[in-house]
Parts: sequence; structure tokens; C-alpha cells
Amino acid sequence: ALRMGNTAVVKPSKMTPLSVLALIKVLNEELPEGVLTVISGDREVGARLAEHPAIGKIMFTGSTAAGRAIIKSSADTVKRLTLELGGNDAGIVLPDADPKAIAEGLFWGAFINTGQTCAALKRLYVHDDIYDAVCDELTAVAAAMPMGVGLDENNVLGPLQNKAQYDIVANLVEAARDSGARILLGGNPDPGQPGYFYPATLVADIDNNNPLVAEEQFGPALPIIRYSTIDQAIEYANALDVGLGASVWSPDLTAAREVAARIEAGTVWINKHGAVDPRVPFGGAKQSGYGLEFGVEGLKHLGVPQIING
Repeated sequence: ALRMGNTAVVKPSKMTPLSVLALIKVLNEELPEGVLTVISGDREVGARLAEHPAIGKIMFTGSTAAGRAIIKSSADTVKRLTLELGGNDAGIVLPDADPKAIAEGLFWGAFINTGQTCAALKRLYVHDDIYDAVCDELTAVAAAMPMGVGLDENNVLGPLQNKAQYDIVANLVEAARDSGARILLGGNPDPGQPGYFYPATLVADIDNNNPLVAEEQFGPALPIIRYSTIDQAIEYANALDVGLGASVWSPDLTAAREVAARIEAGTVWINKHGAVDPRVPFGGAKQSGYGLEFGVEGLKHLGVPQIING
């Protein structure tokens, strides 16, 4: 927004305001007064900003439900919107993939920031021929990743951000266990440990309609679903009403790109997941939002074209 010559008002999530407030303070040591403003508060503050006539553009990252509310609040003033909304990203592992070679990439695609990322890998589809091998290799990688307080530099995974999200993840995993799914790793948080640390959890032999698959868990629990044909995998991946990101894993780039082209998502990565690059446009499909961030196209979404003809 600033690069395109705009002034900006930033409203952080009410759950995580402090880091944003600190960042804005640093930026405002260099920026002219009034160029960059920060306002913290609850959803009522967000609604007032969305309907305010002095604001011409809204860029929002958050849930699909909150995005719908912003659309309604901003409708009377016909604001321009860029909405990056909820996702439930699918990954498809093709039968020619090397389980050991892709295991670490799969892990970080799913568990970066302890799974608390919109474009994290949240449901993994693996062909029958290599299903057990992928499960074994992924379990070995995940089991070696230490979780704990971030002040200990040996830890690579931290806690969930709040109790409500912790409960969502725990309840989804327990429901999957009760349905007969197989817990490969995790699913056993220590109730005596301070903080909202939920262990990295892998769930196998789970039905595609299970809530852990169909709902965005936004945490460290990855369901691994079998498929037998490419058409079935694509049908599974496209079954939901969201489409932020997705990935295809295979050494055959031609085959991977053919599958990627059939997936309904704003970005489909090949042999990686969630690799957002500020030079490359990023946005969602279906109910994962509209508009673009990043890249030249993202910059263009922060300006209003004017045609002077004559």
C-alpha cells in the first residue's frame, strides 16, 4: 500500500496485536506522521473501518465468515477489496514420488508455524501404491522435530496461539480417533504442560468426509487420505468450497503440472507447499477470496486506474 503511494490504517487481529504494534512503531520512526496508522480492537472496530467513507480499499486476511461480513459492511461505500480467506489446502502425492525424498517437504508444508498458516498443507492425498511408505517416512521426520518454548533455539515447533484453537484441533483429532482413523504420531497432548502445545499429529486411514479432513483445523494435525486413481484424488481435492493453495508431488514435472491444472486453487505448488514469494501474485479461488497480493499484479490492486483520453 505504501509503495503505491497510499496512506494506510492497519488493524491487527485482537488475538495477536503486540507484534504488529511493535512493527508499526519501528516503521513510524522513518515515515511522515499520519502515513501509517494502527488501530487495535475487536470485530466491531473492523466493521467500523470497513464501512468508513474515507477508506477506499480493504485488504483482509482471515476467515471466510469474516470476509463475508466485510463485504456486507463495505457494500454501501462500494469499496475495492482484496480478500485472502480460509483455505483447506490439499496436497496430492503421485504414485511415482519418492517417499523419503519428499517427506521433509511435506512436513514443513503442513507444520510450518505449527500449522497456523492459511496456505499450509492441511489434507494429504497419497496413492495406494506408496501410502504406507509415505506414512512411515513422514512419521520419522515429524517425530524428530522438537516442540517447546521458542526461547530454546533447539525447538522448531511452538504452541497454538489460543485455547479456542487448541480445543478445535484436539476435538477434531479425538473425533477422528473415535471414527476409527489410525493415529500414527501425536494426538496425546500433555495436560500438565503450560501453554497450548499440541503435539505434531499424523492421522492415517481416515475417510475423506471426516471433519478433520473437511474442516480447516489450522493446527498441527495432518490427515493422510488414500486414493487409487488420479481422477479420484482430484475429485477429493476439489470437493470443498475453498481453494487457496494446493500442491502436487512427483519427479515427473509434466505429469505434476497436468494434475495441478485440474485443481481448483489460486496457487498450486509443485514439490513444495506454501512457498509464498513476494514477487509472485498470490490469491484464492472459490470461497478463499478474491483479488491478489504480491508481485506487480498485487501492486496494481492497490491503485485505481485512470484513463486520460484526448
